[in-house]
Order: sequence, then structure tokens, then C-alpha cells
Amino acid sequence: MSDQPRRRRGRGAAPAKTRKTDYRQLRNPFPAMNVFSDDRIAAMHNAALDVLERLGIKVLLPEARAVFKAAGARVDESTQMIHIGREVVEAALDTAPKSFALKGGAPERDQIMELGTMIFQPGAGCPHATDLERGRRPGTEQDFRELITLTQHFDVLHMIPPLVEPQDAPIHLRHYAMTQGQMELTDKVPFIYSRGTGQVDQSFEMLQIARGLSDEAFRADAHCYTIINTNSPRQLDIPMALGIMDFARAGQMAVITPFTLMGAMAPITVAGAMTLSHAEALAAITLGQLVSPGAPVCYGTFTSNVDMKSGAPVFGTPEHFKASLAAGQLARHIGLPWRCASGSAANLGDVQAANETQFGTWGCLMAGATVTLHAAGWLEGGLTVSYEKLITDVEVLQMVAELCVQTPAEEAEIALDALQEVQPGGHFFGAAHTMERYSTEFYEPLVADFANIGTWEERGSVDATARATGIWKGILRDFTPPTSHEDNLEDLRTYISKRSAEGGCAPEN
Repeated sequence: MSDQPRRRRGRGAAPAKTRKTDYRQLRNPFPAMNVFSDDRIAAMHNAALDVLERLGIKVLLPEARAVFKAAGARVDESTQMIHIGREVVEAALDTAPKSFALKGGAPERDQIMELGTMIFQPGAGCPHATDLERGRRPGTEQDFRELITLTQHFDVLHMIPPLVEPQDAPIHLRHYAMTQGQMELTDKVPFIYSRGTGQVDQSFEMLQIARGLSDEAFRADAHCYTIINTNSPRQLDIPMALGIMDFARAGQMAVITPFTLMGAMAPITVAGAMTLSHAEALAAITLGQLVSPGAPVCYGTFTSNVDMKSGAPVFGTPEHFKASLAAGQLARHIGLPWRCASGSAANLGDVQAANETQFGTWGCLMAGATVTLHAAGWLEGGLTVSYEKLITDVEVLQMVAELCVQTPAEEAEIALDALQEVQPGGHFFGAAHTMERYSTEFYEPLVADFANIGTWEERGSVDATARATGIWKGILRDFTPPTSHEDNLEDLRTYISKRSAEGGCAPEN
């Protein structure tokens, strides 16, 4: 039946129109959902300020403690605890930008960081990769490059995260491999790990070389980002504090993300966990703004719960959803763009994995997240990224992106001419209104197979996971890297070769 419009066109008819999509810059079309009343959100914000002022937070980096002390915070060097007055935090929130641009390697890859925009990223930080043909394995540089390629291919994935850890690259050389992979294979906003000032500075240099940026141009806008995780409860370690300061001084974006699990590293209640997360985020944001007022920063959270029978982290739960809604309310309370996360604790890309990821993603959407991380491919609570699941999750993200497109209802769409043409009891397959639009009106599925069971069986009874395997393999086979800065890549490779021969750069702990 789906072929009928094509048969009726006949020989010599004009070719069917091609459906055009644009998923590169999205705005959230959904009204934000609340889990708490406004007065309870204000109470949680005030409680977080009280935590920082009265209970304090442990900061392991002496230079960071000195920054806080210079701003008027009470510092106990013997315990490394700092107590930040609420006036210091409020002043930092006043200087944190509410809207700023993230610059990609091409203008069409730029993203606006503000409340209301909608940015998706695949899963990040996984030590393992898996696919149907090669199985589960420790992540390699090849996996890292292949997963970047898949991320580059899909416009609905807007930024590059560290999808998998390339463990075959020595840790003192790994930042070279990861930055080179991003610069060679993608023109989207890249990620840089905060593993010490030396590695961060070299990564900045590589980015400038590859994308032809002067020092002034680099510092004028945010061209990359890092993720800062606090050590819940109430601790900021040395690499993360250094990362906040390094990125603030360079004018690059830090995504402040406490990782709090209800019942483990945080109180068991949603409100308690979010109060702790909010306090830790405010402390980290304050450090960056004290170092460089106006530095681009993204408020963030990754709060879910644990399985109280095993202690294992779980995702895509009702509690995860509610925590995302609370995070959105807190982000709007302080007015900053913010990052949330989806994800799955399932061990393979099965129905559980799909359900958890979709439920977690919808929590982010309903919460109004600016950036949704772990929205594609993430398994085992972050231990593994799956090639096939990345593809099947992208299907959902593209369908979400379709909801962002305005749906017209002008005279042509109201379709009175079609209603007049088709008589009672007839059908609209051959109506002129349908023939004009049949190839462009509906979303074209990436993975889904709409054939009836007889046709599906005739085609080999191929399930969605196997179809996804064919898709990712085809993308890797046919991929053409972006060429906008191709002339700079040889200079980048020369830089990496020289630095590697000098011994690389070890991370700081």
C-alpha cells in the first residue's frame, strides 16, 4: 500500500521531492514541568547556601582555597574546608553569563548556551565499547575515532563528548590522540579532559592550531568545553579545581556536574540529593567566576538513585526523572543554561536499555535541559558505549527533533481541497494533496522497519539491532571528514609528534 502513490505517478512524472531536515540548532518546544512548588525550590536554594556557609565544602587544591579566601570565604587549612558566604555566591551568579555562544569548527555547528535551547550528546566517559560483531572490549583509539565519526554523521548530536576512553594510548599521550581525533574527524564543539594544567594548555594549543585561532580569537569565544565532577558529598579534588580555573582563565566552558546518587553519595530523598548537588554546583561555579568574572559556565547535575538491594547505580527511573525536573527548576531559579543526563543501567541494548534511556531523556526534555548528555549509546551505567544502541537512540532523538519543527496549519494544510476531492468511503492515497506531499510530509525512520510481518520475514527477519549494525558500518565505510580546516592538520600532527618525542605530559592528581 505504501508504494501506491509511486505507481500512480506514472512514467515521465517528476521525481518525488526529497525531504529536508535541519536538526543543527534546536529549541525545546515543551513547557517546563515542575516537581516542586516555587517556594520549595527557593527553600532548597537557601538550604544549599546554608550548606556552603555553615557546613562548608572540602577543597583539596591550595590555589583554589587561596582564591576563596581572597574573596572573603573562611578557610581552615588544617581540614581543607572552606565556608563560603552567600553574598560571595550571589555575586558569582550575577557575573555568570546567562547566554553565550559555543563555537564549532564551522558556523553551522555553533550552539547557543541558554535556557530554552536543546543540545544532545551521546554517551560519554565509558571504559568499554561494544558492538554486535566485535563484542565488549576495553576502549581503544580506533573505537574513539569510530564513535566520533558516528557522532559527526548525525546532526541531532550537537557536541563531541569523550565517548570512550582510548586505553591503548598511554595516559601521558592520550590527550594528543583524543584531540587529534576530534580535529581530524569532526567540526562540532570538542571536549577536553581536565587532567591537569599541562594537558589542558596543550589541548588548547592543539585546538588553536587545528582551527586556525589566534590567542585573541580563542579567548574571545568558547571553542571547547570540559566536564567538572565534584566528589560528592561536599568535596572538590585537585584536577577538577584546576580544570575550573584553567577553563575560566581561557574563557572556555566548564560544565559543572555533581554526580549524586540518592541513598549513596547523597541523601535518599530527591529534595535532599538535589540540595547537595545544588550546593556543590554553586561552589564550583563560584570558583570559576572568582578566577574570571563572566567566564562561560554551564550549571549541571547528574542525579539518580541506587538499587538499595545491591547498591548499584540505576538510571531512567522515576526518581531520576523527578531529580531532572528539580534540577531544571533550580537552573531556572539562578537563570543559567544547564546540563542534564539520560542513560541506562542495562547490560545490553535490549528493551530495558531502550526504556531507561527514553524515560531518562524525556525527564531532561520536560525539565528544559539545555544539554542532554548520555542520550545515545550509554549502557551499564556508563561502563560501556554501544555502537548499535547509539544508532537506535538517535532514532528517538531525531523524532524529538521533529517535534521542534513548527507544524503549519494554513489553508493548504487544512486541506479543504482534499476533503472536497475524496468522496465518502474513499481514500486519500491518490488525492492531489497527498501526491504533492507523500515523500516529504512524514519523518523517515532511520532504523524502524514498517513492513508487515510477511514482507519482513521475506527480507530475512532482521531485527532492529542487526539493522543498526548495518547502519553504523555503512556510515564508517562512506564517511568523508569535514574539510573546513584541513590545511591546518599537518601542523597539528607536527606539534603532536614533537610533544610526544619530548615525553608528553602526565596528568595531575
